[in-house]
Amino acid sequence: MEPFRCHSGKVALLDRANVDTDQIIPKQFLKRIERSGFGPFLFYDWRYREDGSPNPEFELNWPEFQGASILVTRRNFGCGSSREHAPWALSDYGFRVLIAPSFADIFHNNCFKNGMLPVVLSEADVEQIFCQARQHLPYELTVDLENCQISDRYGLAFEFRVDEFRRRCLLEGLDDIGLTLQHEDKITAYEKRRGII
Repeated sequence: MEPFRCHSGKVALLDRANVDTDQIIPKQFLKRIERSGFGPFLFYDWRYREDGSPNPEFELNWPEFQGASILVTRRNFGCGSSREHAPWALSDYGFRVLIAPSFADIFHNNCFKNGMLPVVLSEADVEQIFCQARQHLPYELTVDLENCQISDRYGLAFEFRVDEFRRRCLLEGLDDIGLTLQHEDKITAYEKRRGII
């Protein structure tokens, strides 16, 4: 997993609350088990019309949000079923940071396990980002995980909290396998004692 320390990028706004995982990645695209290749199907039912053409009314299709790597949205993002494909699709699309007042628990945990940083800010702080972004499109933020700070070039600055264990894993680029491999010498010694190798 790629380490995450500080990320600056363009912001996309998704002004919707209670976005569930079936909207993030609809069920018909869950047949694959690889983590890549899901980006084209992100928000599929909202991004495309029935004839397959892009829906110009959907936010992520707006020109000013193209190439965004930070998604700012409303409360309870990632609710619904626990499918890990949802963070896979967001990451494959290009998002590194998600900012919202709240996330569904399992989705929140899955983001960390897949190298994305979900940042929880108050409703008022998120609203302030929405206001700033609308005034300065295209809009960029810098998200500094080492110092747990978010800022823009116009003087906006917030601090955020993140579980220290999850923070360390992202900073060091460690997923569950990477964490396990930190104990490779002990695992090997155990296997030798047991005659496994």
